[in-house]
This record gives sequence, structure tokens and C-alpha cells, in this order.
Amino acid sequence: MKTQSDRTTQFNAMMRYVRVRQIIDDRFVEFDFAIGDPSLYVELVLPRGAFDAFCRHNRVVIMSEKQAREVDADMEKWRYGDTRSNP
Repeated sequence: MKTQSDRTTQFNAMMRYVRVRQIIDDRFVEFDFAIGDPSLYVELVLPRGAFDAFCRHNRVVIMSEKQAREVDADMEKWRYGDTRSNP
């Protein structure tokens, strides 16, 4: 049986992803944040300094354009039943 400490360690080891959606007036960053699976995310907006601190604290991986396209294609497939291959 896993202890709470084991589950916490497992959770903390999960990869964290950020996908920057938009930078607003060079002051705010609109972004998606995911833990473990980049296709399951929350949308957030933070001031640029807070965003930088958030990324450092969570040791995030900034998604590449290719990764973002793959997530979008997968979401399209599930949303609309699209069975075409990914671009």
C-alpha cells in the first residue's frame, strides 16, 4: 500500500507543461498549465514576473510548437471524431 509520502513524491515527479497563449501589453502572460498530461490543462493569466516565478517554482517544460500542434490535433480528434492523421 502506498503511503501519502509515496503519492506526494510521485506527484512531485510528474512533468509540468506550460503553453504560452498570449502576452498582453507586455505585462501579462496568458497560458495553459498541465501536470503529467499536456492535453489536460487549466488556463491561467499572471503578471510577467509572477509567471516567471511560477515556471521556476514548478520547473515547467515550455511546450514547443510541434507539441502544441500534436495536443491540438488530438483534441480535435476527440472533439469532432476526426480520424485523419496528425499534421
